[in-house]
Amino acid sequence: MEKARMQSSPRPTCGRRIVAGKRPRPDDSKNCVRKLLKREISRAGNWAFNRTNSQEKFRNFHLQEEFDTHDPKAHHFLKLPFLKKRSRIVEIVAARDTVFALTHSGICAAFSRDTNKRICFLNISADEVIRSLFYNKNNDSLITVSVYASDNFSSLKCRTTPIEYIRRGQPDAGFPLFESESLRWPGFVEFDDVNGKVLTYSAQDRIYKVFDLKNYTMLYSISDEHVQEIKISPGIMLLIFDRAQSHVPLKILSIEDGSVLKAFNHLLHRNKKVDFIEQFNEKLLVKQENENLQILDVRNSQLTEVSRTEFMTPSAFIFLYENQLFLTFRNRTVAVWNFRGELVTSFEDHLLWYPDCNTNNIYITSEQDLIISYCKAHPDNSAEEVGSINISNILTGKCLAKIRADDPSVGISPRTRANSSNIRSSVQEALEDVTALFYDEERNEIYTGNRHGLVHVWSN
Repeated sequence: MEKARMQSSPRPTCGRRIVAGKRPRPDDSKNCVRKLLKREISRAGNWAFNRTNSQEKFRNFHLQEEFDTHDPKAHHFLKLPFLKKRSRIVEIVAARDTVFALTHSGICAAFSRDTNKRICFLNISADEVIRSLFYNKNNDSLITVSVYASDNFSSLKCRTTPIEYIRRGQPDAGFPLFESESLRWPGFVEFDDVNGKVLTYSAQDRIYKVFDLKNYTMLYSISDEHVQEIKISPGIMLLIFDRAQSHVPLKILSIEDGSVLKAFNHLLHRNKKVDFIEQFNEKLLVKQENENLQILDVRNSQLTEVSRTEFMTPSAFIFLYENQLFLTFRNRTVAVWNFRGELVTSFEDHLLWYPDCNTNNIYITSEQDLIISYCKAHPDNSAEEVGSINISNILTGKCLAKIRADDPSVGISPRTRANSSNIRSSVQEALEDVTALFYDEERNEIYTGNRHGLVHVWSN
């Protein structure tokens, strides 16, 4: 499940919120029959089994394949010089044995895992710069969000193409979306996979609109020039209005029909900057500069405060919807908190490679139990030049597996060598400067992209 918001600009930046899962508990049963019985009748058994299964699933991963998004011959029709240059991978999406890789310059290529060949490029116009990708599982299609040189990269254009047509090499068989909307800066489009909705903002008209992600019909609009921001949570939307000196007006709306469920003011410290306001089901998180974190239950107005020395403003959140917990990212570290403001888990070996928490380098599994990230292979070595792919249990903090260059068990698959694959990189080169990461759960494959525009396939 994910949420992605795109704003008007010729260069791609994409923020994501990823949801996650349940706490495993130890299984101290020794007897095999009892263990199987416990797995069938108890959640504790399932959790313990899943953890062992996860370790096995990622054991003996090898480099299996390499794809290249750069092809000077295929790029001859492009008008924009920067589209013809080799560029780093910023986003990877996979669906139906097809891998989509988007470069920073705005080229998107589709590759087949059946043939290990490039199928096509998704840029169907000579001046098209693709900014972001979204796989719509509701109708098995890929949505591309693009800007164009013909209008000076000033507005977002969305297009949906069925995966089946892309697999046939027909990227032009799709159709445009939201043509009635003027998505010029600071306008945006946000795809919310959790609720099956699309939120657009037309800055020119100051109107927010909510669409159904299944068929793209408009459900309702919100027209209020005093709305400063909208946050989406399962089943609801939080409207944040222009701040008064001592409070901020807030409204909670039903995501389905836009009806107002609750309207209230939240008191603020005067003359202090608001670091963030976030909505998580019935919990409201508010943090001001150099002040304590406030956690408000909007149902009964119960307020919990967390000392500013214990909870410092993170660079990103990931809400764990099912267990009432949330992940925070700060200075390369990941931590798990509950809504009493208590630190639940810290990770033993999951120091992120990039300090800015690039969420395109992080993947949360649909079972919501694992986090896969590009990390420091050796956290104590500040001079290391090659990172690792770390797979950790979200709620215990334990590292279950690592793909690293100095591990002798990690190499290029012998079967791949025998089949004269496209791989030109060594394992070390493939793990240098990883800029995007995706895990295909059906195929049990990890895809990484690097600064050279190459995509690498890892599996066992």
